[in-house]
Amino acid sequence: MNFFQKYSKFTTPALGLALAMGFTACSDEDDPIPTPPAAESNIVEIAADTPDFSTLVTAVETAGLVETLSSDGPFTVFAPTNAAFEAFLEENNLTADALLGMEGLGDVLTYHVLAGEAMAANLEAGRLNTVADAPIFVSIAENGNVWINGNTRVVQTDIDASNGVIHVLDFVLMPPSENIAEMVIAATEAETPEFTQLLAALQRADLAGAFMGGFEDDFTVFAPTDAAFMALYEALEVDGIEDIDVETLTAVLQLHVIGNTRAFSQDLRDGMEVATLGGAEITVDLTAMTVGGAPLNSDSLNMLATNGVIHVIDAVILPEMAEEEDDDMEG
Repeated sequence: MNFFQKYSKFTTPALGLALAMGFTACSDEDDPIPTPPAAESNIVEIAADTPDFSTLVTAVETAGLVETLSSDGPFTVFAPTNAAFEAFLEENNLTADALLGMEGLGDVLTYHVLAGEAMAANLEAGRLNTVADAPIFVSIAENGNVWINGNTRVVQTDIDASNGVIHVLDFVLMPPSENIAEMVIAATEAETPEFTQLLAALQRADLAGAFMGGFEDDFTVFAPTDAAFMALYEALEVDGIEDIDVETLTAVLQLHVIGNTRAFSQDLRDGMEVATLGGAEITVDLTAMTVGGAPLNSDSLNMLATNGVIHVIDAVILPEMAEEEDDDMEG
């Protein structure tokens, strides 16, 4: 498994495009859970009476959370279906037994639970703190679809329970365990290495430490591939990152980072202009699928870290590219 496969779960090229543009609509198959006529049952009872939640119920029982989720609450539960669990197991090469025996299963399950009742109409884009003491991140696509952490869609909402509400998911949420710097380093050590040039650039510009934070930080990083850097070296007629002066390199790297924001693909809008760390603005073009003139890699969007989100791009953003795209959008 290469780095992109590890961190870009459930993202195909077609889905990546849909994620960025927000054009994925709910189908009849996305609403498999019959909605109870009245909130007479608690969350656990509703789940136990719903065949498509059988894997979730087994996991809740195994983790010893039945009593908690049967209490007065109120709670908001983002509930993966059996199909969501199957997709998660397949993507992670796990068996159901391995899942149930996973260390920290309770933490994974409580990452799907909010304290308090949040109906769909009250969900807004941004972070929500879970009872697992790690936040989830809500995005509202342009068509109104609700996404969690960029790669998991809410396919049914507002199943009312006596002690809260259930929203149905098409994948299992996993709290991130690595920050952006750690993810970049892990990529360089993967079976198929990636981001070796990005890491070298960050180290040369003394910026790697800026991306070592946790949930308290919010960065959006557009991360060029090694091939993107190699194309840059060829265009500049240099041998490598060491041949680019630090001041220029720092300015270029800052064009790839939005500070104080986790912008998932569903948060992007065509023509949106966003301010980068250095103050310069780059433009999102969803028709061309570019940001700052650099092509978005639709296979590798929404790679969640503790301190932000990474989107892979297939070119290095340069000041003149960003300026040209701004002129094109204005024209």
